[in-house]
Amino acid sequence: MVPESACQMVSTGYWTHLGWRWFQQLLQPTVMLPLLISLIGVPRLGMGGRWRRSVSRFGMLLLVIYGLMALPSAAQLGGRVLALITPSDPGQTADAIVVLGRGSAFRPGRVQVAAELWQQGRAPRIFTSGRGDAVELGQMLEAAGVPPAAIAGEPCSATTNENAEFTAALLQPQGMRRIVLVTDLPHLLRSTLTFRSFGFAVFPHASPLPSGFDRQQKRHLIWREWAGLVSYGLLGRYLSRDYGDPGFAVSIEEPYQGPQLAS
Repeated sequence: MVPESACQMVSTGYWTHLGWRWFQQLLQPTVMLPLLISLIGVPRLGMGGRWRRSVSRFGMLLLVIYGLMALPSAAQLGGRVLALITPSDPGQTADAIVVLGRGSAFRPGRVQVAAELWQQGRAPRIFTSGRGDAVELGQMLEAAGVPPAAIAGEPCSATTNENAEFTAALLQPQGMRRIVLVTDLPHLLRSTLTFRSFGFAVFPHASPLPSGFDRQQKRHLIWREWAGLVSYGLLGRYLSRDYGDPGFAVSIEEPYQGPQLAS
Protein backbone atom coordinates (compact mmCIF):
# COMPACT_ATOMS: atom_id res chain seq x y z
CA MET A 1 0.00 0.00 0.00
CA VAL A 2 1.37 3.40 -0.94
CA PRO A 3 1.85 5.38 2.31
CA GLU A 4 -0.30 8.47 2.72
CA SER A 5 2.85 10.47 3.41
CA ALA A 6 3.88 9.88 -0.21
CA CYS A 7 0.84 11.71 -1.56
CA GLN A 8 1.23 15.27 -2.68
CA MET A 9 -2.19 16.61 -1.86
CA VAL A 10 -3.55 18.91 -4.54
CA SER A 11 -6.51 21.25 -4.84
CA THR A 12 -8.61 19.10 -7.17
CA GLY A 13 -10.07 17.14 -4.29
CA TYR A 14 -11.00 20.30 -2.40
CA TRP A 15 -12.75 21.86 -5.37
CA THR A 16 -14.52 18.61 -6.21
CA HIS A 17 -15.93 18.26 -2.71
CA LEU A 18 -16.85 21.94 -2.63
CA GLY A 19 -18.66 21.57 -5.97
CA TRP A 20 -20.52 18.51 -4.67
CA ARG A 21 -21.66 20.41 -1.59
CA TRP A 22 -22.96 23.23 -3.81
CA PHE A 23 -24.70 20.69 -6.01
CA GLN A 24 -26.42 19.16 -2.98
CA GLN A 25 -27.57 22.61 -1.91
CA LEU A 26 -28.94 23.38 -5.36
CA LEU A 27 -31.06 20.25 -5.19
CA GLN A 28 -32.83 21.68 -2.12
CA PRO A 29 -36.09 23.47 -3.05
CA THR A 30 -35.50 26.13 -0.38
CA VAL A 31 -32.36 27.19 -2.26
CA MET A 32 -33.20 26.52 -5.89
CA LEU A 33 -36.77 27.83 -6.09
CA PRO A 34 -36.03 31.39 -4.85
CA LEU A 35 -33.06 31.55 -7.24
CA LEU A 36 -35.15 30.49 -10.23
CA ILE A 37 -38.03 32.77 -9.30
CA SER A 38 -35.56 35.66 -9.12
CA LEU A 39 -34.30 34.88 -12.62
CA ILE A 40 -37.83 34.70 -13.98
CA GLY A 41 -38.73 38.01 -12.34
CA VAL A 42 -35.83 40.00 -13.83
CA PRO A 43 -38.03 41.86 -16.43
CA ARG A 44 -40.41 42.94 -13.65
CA LEU A 45 -37.66 45.08 -12.16
CA GLY A 46 -38.59 47.70 -14.71
CA MET A 47 -35.37 47.38 -16.69
CA GLY A 48 -35.61 46.81 -20.42
CA GLY A 49 -33.32 44.92 -22.67
CA ARG A 50 -33.56 41.74 -24.71
CA TRP A 51 -30.96 39.98 -22.60
CA ARG A 52 -33.14 40.39 -19.49
CA ARG A 53 -36.02 38.67 -21.25
CA SER A 54 -33.62 35.91 -22.26
CA VAL A 55 -32.56 35.49 -18.63
CA SER A 56 -36.22 35.25 -17.62
CA ARG A 57 -36.93 32.58 -20.24
CA PHE A 58 -33.82 30.68 -19.20
CA GLY A 59 -35.06 30.79 -15.61
CA MET A 60 -38.43 29.36 -16.69
CA LEU A 61 -36.67 26.57 -18.59
CA LEU A 62 -34.55 25.74 -15.56
CA LEU A 63 -37.66 25.74 -13.36
CA VAL A 64 -39.33 23.19 -15.64
CA ILE A 65 -36.20 21.02 -15.69
CA TYR A 66 -35.86 21.26 -11.91
CA GLY A 67 -39.50 20.29 -11.48
CA LEU A 68 -39.01 17.21 -13.66
CA MET A 69 -35.83 16.26 -11.77
CA ALA A 70 -37.74 16.40 -8.48
CA LEU A 71 -40.15 13.69 -9.63
CA PRO A 72 -39.26 10.25 -8.21
CA SER A 73 -40.08 8.69 -11.58
CA ALA A 74 -37.50 10.94 -13.29
CA ALA A 75 -34.72 9.82 -10.96
CA GLN A 76 -35.73 6.19 -11.45
CA LEU A 77 -35.64 6.69 -15.22
CA GLY A 78 -32.25 8.40 -14.96
CA GLY A 79 -30.91 5.44 -13.00
CA ARG A 80 -32.30 2.95 -15.49
CA VAL A 81 -30.76 4.79 -18.42
CA LEU A 82 -27.38 4.82 -16.66
CA ALA A 83 -27.69 1.07 -16.09
CA LEU A 84 -28.73 0.50 -19.69
CA ILE A 85 -25.79 2.35 -21.26
CA THR A 86 -23.17 0.98 -18.85
CA PRO A 87 -21.18 -1.91 -20.38
CA SER A 88 -21.72 -5.29 -18.74
CA ASP A 89 -19.00 -7.41 -17.16
CA PRO A 90 -17.92 -10.05 -19.74
CA GLY A 91 -16.62 -12.30 -16.99
CA GLN A 92 -13.06 -12.49 -18.33
CA THR A 93 -10.00 -12.84 -16.15
CA ALA A 94 -7.91 -9.74 -15.48
CA ASP A 95 -4.62 -8.63 -14.00
CA ALA A 96 -6.20 -6.88 -11.03
CA ILE A 97 -9.49 -6.04 -9.37
CA VAL A 98 -9.63 -2.28 -8.79
CA VAL A 99 -11.96 -1.11 -6.02
CA LEU A 100 -12.85 2.59 -5.88
CA GLY A 101 -13.56 4.33 -2.59
CA ARG A 102 -16.64 6.44 -2.03
CA GLY A 103 -17.02 6.78 1.69
CA SER A 104 -17.57 4.44 4.61
CA ALA A 105 -21.18 3.60 3.76
CA PHE A 106 -20.11 2.08 0.44
CA ARG A 107 -17.22 -0.02 1.75
CA PRO A 108 -18.98 -3.20 2.96
CA GLY A 109 -20.70 -3.86 -0.37
CA ARG A 110 -17.52 -3.22 -2.37
CA VAL A 111 -15.43 -5.42 -0.13
CA GLN A 112 -17.90 -8.27 -0.43
CA VAL A 113 -18.02 -8.00 -4.23
CA ALA A 114 -14.23 -7.70 -4.59
CA ALA A 115 -13.57 -10.62 -2.23
CA GLU A 116 -16.02 -12.80 -4.15
CA LEU A 117 -14.41 -11.88 -7.48
CA TRP A 118 -10.98 -12.72 -6.08
CA GLN A 119 -12.22 -16.06 -4.73
CA GLN A 120 -13.69 -16.82 -8.17
CA GLY A 121 -10.24 -16.34 -9.68
CA ARG A 122 -11.11 -13.27 -11.76
CA ALA A 123 -7.73 -11.70 -10.89
CA PRO A 124 -4.83 -12.56 -8.56
CA ARG A 125 -4.63 -9.07 -7.00
CA ILE A 126 -6.93 -6.43 -5.56
CA PHE A 127 -6.00 -2.75 -5.79
CA THR A 128 -7.90 -0.18 -3.71
CA SER A 129 -8.02 3.48 -4.74
CA GLY A 130 -9.19 6.60 -2.97
CA ARG A 131 -8.20 9.11 -0.32
CA GLY A 132 -9.74 8.16 2.99
CA ASP A 133 -10.84 4.74 1.67
CA ALA A 134 -7.93 2.75 0.22
CA VAL A 135 -6.35 1.74 3.52
CA GLU A 136 -9.67 0.91 5.16
CA LEU A 137 -10.80 -1.13 2.15
CA GLY A 138 -7.54 -3.06 2.26
CA GLN A 139 -8.02 -3.85 5.95
CA MET A 140 -11.59 -4.99 5.35
CA LEU A 141 -10.50 -7.19 2.44
CA GLU A 142 -7.91 -8.84 4.65
CA ALA A 143 -10.58 -9.42 7.30
CA ALA A 144 -12.75 -10.99 4.59
CA GLY A 145 -10.10 -13.60 3.90
CA VAL A 146 -8.02 -12.05 1.11
CA PRO A 147 -4.31 -12.55 1.92
CA PRO A 148 -2.28 -9.35 2.45
CA ALA A 149 0.09 -10.36 -0.37
CA ALA A 150 -2.82 -10.00 -2.83
CA ILE A 151 -3.80 -6.47 -1.67
CA ALA A 152 -2.30 -3.14 -2.71
CA GLY A 153 -3.58 0.38 -3.20
CA GLU A 154 -3.11 4.13 -3.27
CA PRO A 155 -4.69 6.56 -0.78
CA CYS A 156 -3.87 9.68 -2.80
CA SER A 157 -6.71 10.16 -5.29
CA ALA A 158 -9.63 12.46 -4.44
CA THR A 159 -11.58 12.29 -7.71
CA THR A 160 -12.58 9.66 -10.26
CA ASN A 161 -10.07 11.12 -12.69
CA GLU A 162 -7.29 10.81 -10.11
CA ASN A 163 -8.44 7.25 -9.27
CA ALA A 164 -7.77 6.32 -12.88
CA GLU A 165 -4.59 8.37 -13.34
CA PHE A 166 -2.84 7.23 -10.17
CA THR A 167 -3.90 3.61 -10.61
CA ALA A 168 -2.50 3.64 -14.14
CA ALA A 169 0.78 5.15 -12.94
CA LEU A 170 1.22 2.36 -10.40
CA LEU A 171 -0.17 -0.70 -12.17
CA GLN A 172 0.66 -0.25 -15.84
CA PRO A 173 4.47 -0.14 -15.40
CA GLN A 174 4.08 -3.61 -13.89
CA GLY A 175 2.19 -4.84 -16.95
CA MET A 176 -1.29 -4.68 -15.42
CA ARG A 177 -3.71 -3.31 -18.01
CA ARG A 178 -6.75 -5.59 -17.72
CA ILE A 179 -8.86 -4.73 -14.69
CA VAL A 180 -12.20 -5.61 -13.15
CA LEU A 181 -13.48 -2.24 -11.95
CA VAL A 182 -15.69 -2.29 -8.85
CA THR A 183 -17.88 0.67 -7.91
CA ASP A 184 -21.61 1.40 -7.54
CA LEU A 185 -23.77 1.22 -10.66
CA PRO A 186 -24.50 4.97 -11.01
CA HIS A 187 -20.74 5.66 -10.85
CA LEU A 188 -19.71 2.76 -13.08
CA LEU A 189 -20.12 4.32 -16.54
CA ARG A 190 -18.12 7.48 -15.78
CA SER A 191 -15.45 5.41 -14.03
CA THR A 192 -15.20 2.92 -16.89
CA LEU A 193 -14.81 5.62 -19.54
CA THR A 194 -12.22 7.45 -17.43
CA PHE A 195 -10.11 4.35 -16.76
CA ARG A 196 -10.29 3.41 -20.44
CA SER A 197 -8.92 6.83 -21.34
CA PHE A 198 -5.71 5.90 -19.49
CA GLY A 199 -5.25 2.70 -21.50
CA PHE A 200 -6.95 0.11 -19.30
CA ALA A 201 -9.08 -2.70 -20.65
CA VAL A 202 -11.97 -2.38 -18.21
CA PHE A 203 -14.46 -5.05 -17.14
CA PRO A 204 -17.03 -3.05 -15.12
CA HIS A 205 -18.65 -4.80 -12.17
CA ALA A 206 -21.28 -3.08 -10.03
CA SER A 207 -21.32 -3.14 -6.24
CA PRO A 208 -24.56 -2.49 -4.31
CA LEU A 209 -25.63 0.87 -2.98
CA PRO A 210 -25.68 1.15 0.82
CA SER A 211 -28.79 -0.54 2.21
CA GLY A 212 -29.53 2.49 4.37
CA PHE A 213 -29.82 4.91 1.44
CA ASP A 214 -33.24 6.53 1.24
CA ARG A 215 -35.00 7.75 -1.90
CA GLN A 216 -33.59 11.27 -1.65
CA GLN A 217 -30.00 10.03 -1.28
CA LYS A 218 -30.39 7.78 -4.32
CA ARG A 219 -31.89 10.66 -6.31
CA HIS A 220 -28.96 12.94 -5.40
CA LEU A 221 -26.48 10.23 -6.37
CA ILE A 222 -28.08 9.63 -9.76
CA TRP A 223 -28.25 13.31 -10.70
CA ARG A 224 -24.70 13.82 -9.44
CA GLU A 225 -23.51 11.08 -11.77
CA TRP A 226 -25.35 12.54 -14.75
CA ALA A 227 -23.73 15.91 -14.00
CA GLY A 228 -20.33 14.22 -13.64
CA LEU A 229 -20.79 12.19 -16.80
CA VAL A 230 -21.52 15.30 -18.87
CA SER A 231 -18.85 17.48 -17.24
CA TYR A 232 -16.14 14.84 -17.72
CA GLY A 233 -17.11 14.61 -21.37
CA LEU A 234 -16.87 18.39 -21.80
CA LEU A 235 -13.46 18.35 -20.11
CA GLY A 236 -12.20 15.70 -22.55
CA ARG A 237 -11.61 13.10 -19.85
CA TYR A 238 -12.80 10.23 -22.02
CA LEU A 239 -10.17 10.86 -24.69
CA SER A 240 -7.02 8.75 -24.79
CA ARG A 241 -4.40 10.08 -22.36
CA ASP A 242 -1.06 9.21 -20.79
CA TYR A 243 -0.65 9.09 -17.03
CA GLY A 244 2.80 10.59 -17.56
CA ASP A 245 1.36 13.95 -18.61
CA PRO A 246 2.66 17.01 -16.69
CA GLY A 247 -0.68 17.20 -14.89
CA PHE A 248 0.08 14.01 -12.98
CA ALA A 249 -0.23 15.06 -9.36
CA VAL A 250 1.03 12.38 -7.01
CA SER A 251 4.51 12.15 -5.63
CA ILE A 252 5.86 8.76 -4.61
CA GLU A 253 8.92 9.69 -2.60
CA GLU A 254 9.99 6.07 -2.22
CA PRO A 255 9.99 3.63 -5.14
CA TYR A 256 6.70 1.78 -5.41
CA GLN A 257 7.67 -1.75 -4.60
CA GLY A 258 5.60 -3.99 -2.52
CA PRO A 259 5.20 -7.55 -1.66
CA GLN A 260 1.49 -6.84 -2.09
CA LEU A 261 1.97 -7.10 -5.87
CA ALA A 262 4.27 -10.08 -5.84
CA SER A 263 3.12 -13.17 -7.73
